[in-house]
Amino acid sequence: MGSPFVSRLLAPASLGNRSQRTGFVEPAITHHTPVMKYRLLVARALANALVIGPWEPAALRQLAADVIGAEASWIAPVVRTVLRRFPEPPTAGEDGIARLAAVVASAPSFRGAFWGREVPRIRRWLALPPAMDVTPWPVPPAATLVELARILDVEPSELQWLADARRYLRRNTHSRLEHYHRTWLPKRRGGFRLIEVPKARIKAVQRRVLRCILDAIPTHPSAEGFVRGRSAFSHASRHSGHAAVLCLDLEDFFTSIPHGRVFHVFRAAGYPAPVARVLAGVCTTALPPAEFARCPRPDSAAELARYQRLRQSALTQHLPQGAPTSPALANLCAFGLDRRLAGAAVAAGAKYSRYADDLAFSGDATFARRIRDFSTLAAAIALDEGFEVNFRKTRIMRRASRQLVCGLVVNERPNLPRRDYDRLKAILSNCLRHGADTQNREEHADFRAHLQGRVAWVEAVAPARGVKLRALFDAIRWPV
Repeated sequence: MGSPFVSRLLAPASLGNRSQRTGFVEPAITHHTPVMKYRLLVARALANALVIGPWEPAALRQLAADVIGAEASWIAPVVRTVLRRFPEPPTAGEDGIARLAAVVASAPSFRGAFWGREVPRIRRWLALPPAMDVTPWPVPPAATLVELARILDVEPSELQWLADARRYLRRNTHSRLEHYHRTWLPKRRGGFRLIEVPKARIKAVQRRVLRCILDAIPTHPSAEGFVRGRSAFSHASRHSGHAAVLCLDLEDFFTSIPHGRVFHVFRAAGYPAPVARVLAGVCTTALPPAEFARCPRPDSAAELARYQRLRQSALTQHLPQGAPTSPALANLCAFGLDRRLAGAAVAAGAKYSRYADDLAFSGDATFARRIRDFSTLAAAIALDEGFEVNFRKTRIMRRASRQLVCGLVVNERPNLPRRDYDRLKAILSNCLRHGADTQNREEHADFRAHLQGRVAWVEAVAPARGVKLRALFDAIRWPV
């Protein structure tokens, strides 16, 4: 129970005499007490009813009376407060109802109603049928989970299971119930990368989400990765022929994007909160603690902080690296980052683009003189947007040195490094002379497809060199 002094501060002034006469003292109320929780619930029920309208005093009073089952005296002052704060009706979406409920809960007459003998009770819960919010993009409408399940060609009950609505799978210890195959891959510069490949059923649903919904939402113009018509080559092309190039790398890019950001992407697309929550659940996952124990703990103190950050993000709901929806969602979740970095680059007289977790900036001699200060600013913006910069991979490259962006030399024009070209040419020549099996030292599952992809990349970057490598590749005798 709260002290009488606190109770007098919380009590409405108009009820002070009555409290003194009866000797009743209301306990100190916080957001954690049952009284406050119930008061907010009643305010929410009234807000859901009031948005039905029409937006005039008599109709709103009748709606409020229908909710509590009686025409109480405190309803009229509450309606007047609402109309004073909202001359025009708020939107019927989640945000509008939440703002309206806050106004109702703060109205003195509404708060005073809970001091009387007849505490307001919710007799009926009135609400508009669920509907899509206004959306700027041509996404398919789905106001309910049934409509969403129809779009994704799956049963509503299975959709709930795939979304793990009750967060059961994060406590699961049986791998057969998991939706993902997980692998820890070592990185070249230390540490491990978490790869989470979805199983067949959830992958099929994720592909429909990508095709039906995410493909209709545009990304920022600075995003070059995972966008149709853009590539690592177009990313590098933006930064060719400049006095200085700055490259930053984002740490654990996919894993650092939480469920909440993905949820707000679908909310921005116009989907109601329950639908957006299920969509976000289908596209994210949380690593069971027992699975994280498989990641080797680093020996050095320098790697320990990064290991702990990875643990925190992996054990919470995040974007899985390996799901078909993750690249598109990562671009959309990084829209604010791209917008701010693009604006900062323009102010500094530089260009900016991003390919997945690789950030690149380039500019003239003026930008080159203040490139270190700009690097600090870019890292601060990334941190403010929820991303961590891996400072060990930060590279400042001036014209006198070799400037590399996404593995391409951009001093004059995007081109393959001579060493990479010579190495690939030697592998193809040895395959032709000694057989392809002798050159698969990294044990690729499909060595032919691996080499074919590398040759195609050279053809796209340097067509003249690509012709020579293609001739060597076509002459190789591959084992049946």
